[in-house]
Amino acid sequence: MTTLQIMQEAKKASKELISFSGEQRSAALICMADALIKNTEKILVANKNDLENAKNSVSKVMLDRLMLDGERIISMANGIKEVAALPDPLEGTIETFTRQDGLKISKVPSPFGVIAIIYESRPNVTSDAAALSIKSGNACVLRCGKEAHQSALAITAALQEGLKLARLPQNAVTLIEDTSRESANTLMTATGYIDLLIPRGGKGLISACVQNATVPCIETGTGICHVYVDKNADFNMALNIIENAKTSRPSVCNAAEVCLVDKEIASRFIPLLQKRLENCAHPVQLRFDEYCAKFANNPTLAGEQDFDTEFLDYIMAVGAVDGVNGAINHISMHSTHHSEAIVTDDKTAADEFLKKVDSAAVYHNASTRFTDGGEFGLGCEMGISTQKLHARGPMGLKELTTYKYIIQGNGNIR
Repeated sequence: MTTLQIMQEAKKASKELISFSGEQRSAALICMADALIKNTEKILVANKNDLENAKNSVSKVMLDRLMLDGERIISMANGIKEVAALPDPLEGTIETFTRQDGLKISKVPSPFGVIAIIYESRPNVTSDAAALSIKSGNACVLRCGKEAHQSALAITAALQEGLKLARLPQNAVTLIEDTSRESANTLMTATGYIDLLIPRGGKGLISACVQNATVPCIETGTGICHVYVDKNADFNMALNIIENAKTSRPSVCNAAEVCLVDKEIASRFIPLLQKRLENCAHPVQLRFDEYCAKFANNPTLAGEQDFDTEFLDYIMAVGAVDGVNGAINHISMHSTHHSEAIVTDDKTAADEFLKKVDSAAVYHNASTRFTDGGEFGLGCEMGISTQKLHARGPMGLKELTTYKYIIQGNGNIR
């Protein structure tokens, strides 16, 4: 089908979804999860083809984002089931009041309609987006990058099989067949078909959507995340947090890209940081500013753009700052407002940092890697919003609903 035909079918499916109860939508998710497991072999064959085609064009770290195995498919299915078990976001009333003349006004949750998700090389986004969309009463149109297209196609087919078994419209989850830039541009300007556009990917994709979309768009993802080590930090805690934030999965948006160190402790902390990260299971290339380089062994100096780069790799920029206010000022200049952390035993410094750093998630003595829908109890996530309207941080079910007013009268006139 053409991109237009797919959007038309999704719009039709979104209107049909309105008549299904929360229980029916949750039951459909269970069927989708079961179908995912049932089709594991087909999905793995498709993924193997994607990996083979991509191996000479993307980095090893990005190949890890693309790769699926049996364990990851089970995790995807479990994520769908976790969403199924969550409360229905369309149930109940947000608020209500009755006027003196008896007119009752209620504010109730409502689905957007059709949500489009443009993403790159992470096949698991396919199932996450579908699960959250169906649970919140929305149809979804998926458009993935060419590197993951065969994987996403196999996953979508399995999810549609589950929808069919549950007697929900199969086209409530669809995948755009065209992976060219033209199809992305079509989604960005599909007024009347797409009610909300969510890009998930690198800076280029997100910027293109934000700048060119004529449909409502949520800016997500790009994560230049910072960990600031205060002069009153526990050094061993700081090293553990930084290693986790950088190396546990460097290709994701909540991985730390910058370490900031209080100048008062740089001479003691930098050698420990270098020893830990350059000698861990996968060595990290550290790029130091001139101040920190004085305390490093054979240092690599940071370039002009290194403190403004989302590396998505085993690379980290390291810089010195004048205390907590220096860290706050640096972050305000270089952050993408995703996730930032302070490591300190000083409550006053921690409170200052938590209050003044203007990012979606701000941590005290914890890794930035927790900025995730599953970790926040949302089941899974549609993306991580770095803007302030209408959603911020990990986007779960509530962020995929809007609201409307229901007004009940008895012949009232104004």
